[in-house]
Amino acid sequence: MAIEGPLRDLGIHDVFQLLDLGRKSGTLSVGSELRNNEGQVWFEDGCVVYASIRSNPHPLGTLLVRAGRISEGDLALARAMQDEPGERRRFGEILVSIGALTARELAEQVRRQVESVVFELLSWNEGYFRFEERPVGTISAEATVRIPTESMLMEGARRIDEWERIRERVPTIEVVPSLAAPEGGNMTRLDLLPGEWRFLTMIDGQSTLAEISARLGESDFDVAKMAFGLLSTGVLELASDGYSGETGNESGSISDMHLGLAQAALALGEWEEASAEARLALAADPQASEARRMLVVALRRSGRRDEWADEVRRAARLAAQHPDVWREAGYLAALQGDLGEASRSWQLYLAAGHEGPDADRARAALDAAALVRELVEGHFHG
Repeated sequence: MAIEGPLRDLGIHDVFQLLDLGRKSGTLSVGSELRNNEGQVWFEDGCVVYASIRSNPHPLGTLLVRAGRISEGDLALARAMQDEPGERRRFGEILVSIGALTARELAEQVRRQVESVVFELLSWNEGYFRFEERPVGTISAEATVRIPTESMLMEGARRIDEWERIRERVPTIEVVPSLAAPEGGNMTRLDLLPGEWRFLTMIDGQSTLAEISARLGESDFDVAKMAFGLLSTGVLELASDGYSGETGNESGSISDMHLGLAQAALALGEWEEASAEARLALAADPQASEARRMLVVALRRSGRRDEWADEVRRAARLAAQHPDVWREAGYLAALQGDLGEASRSWQLYLAAGHEGPDADRARAALDAAALVRELVEGHFHG
């Protein structure tokens, strides 16, 4: 029997916990129209044994070559052996049999690949899931592992928290890193891990972190974490992070990218995702009035009234503002009992020429405010 539903009704962490507690075996598919992405996770008795995702479809052999674990010759030989009639071993097992790598090294690489997919899926708070029970033997994986689901959930939660800290310096993986000029012309001695050295060799001043991640076969999280560390030590700088005054066009494109994702999330009713993407758009371009409007709308629709009120106040103080913010400012003033300020805000909104249900409600509110003032004045002069 299949289990399915939207992630806003049953969160992805809850889905994993249910499959773990039920010791389920089968395939979990998770899709997101907003992200234009889909991933699959295979379970055996509640443990994760394999995972794949559309956005990073590289086969195991390619990832092993990129990671420097096997050679192109090893890859070609293993593929040739796998194509032989009667060969039923998984690709990873063949690599171990020819001595290209040890069983432990294979398990380590497959585990990293699986964890990368699962941690990506655990960060989703919108989309749709479907689980179908089936024998694990039907998995067409090149190699499998066995990872306790509980440990993955704990690590996934830790990574989500760490992502928030990383985004303070690396707002999106679409930024372009470049090597920073050494202070005083003296190069600091670097003590880096092998993965960080490989990361540095990919930096050409044109490739984004996302492109570097794909070439290295590393997860977005791991690449962003390396970038964060190298930024903190002054080795790197971001050529398009929106904090440098010399990269306005590039930061604008980053803001536009997140703006598009926020708009798509609003259309799908994914209020939390919309507010997160709108904040990222504002981080890249604080003057993006459309992003601020979307953030205000998303916060209101998600029921976060205090955050909505704070954002409306902040937006109303800016010189360049989207007219819809004045509509929201009117309702905020009315909630606070300031009908004069509410009327002024609604008049500013209607002066922009808007029509439709929102404009009709603003006119009705404006008329109601005028009636209340008239009644109050009548009380004192009647």
